[in-house]
Amino acid sequence: MRERAVRLVLEHQGEYPSQWAAITSIAAKCGTTSETLRKWVRSAEAEGGGKAGTATADERARLRELERENRELRRANEILKAASAFFARELDPRLPR
Repeated sequence: MRERAVRLVLEHQGEYPSQWAAITSIAAKCGTTSETLRKWVRSAEAEGGGKAGTATADERARLRELERENRELRRANEILKAASAFFARELDPRLPR
């Protein structure tokens, strides 16, 4: 019943002035509350990428992983820059020691 109600909202929301109007109408016909159906629709949109700009759970996990890796690589790059500057100063024959 849940999948059918969500599918009805997503298929027929263009026939109503707003998505909420579609949800309230379809919820009454399906015998559920409007708020419950709204939550189901939001969950289905998030899981299926129904809305533009909405990431699925797998995409969010992958994004967190990539951001962590990016931080680690930036940190390693800063360390390498500092080390190369240190050794360049140490090995520069023009500077007195």
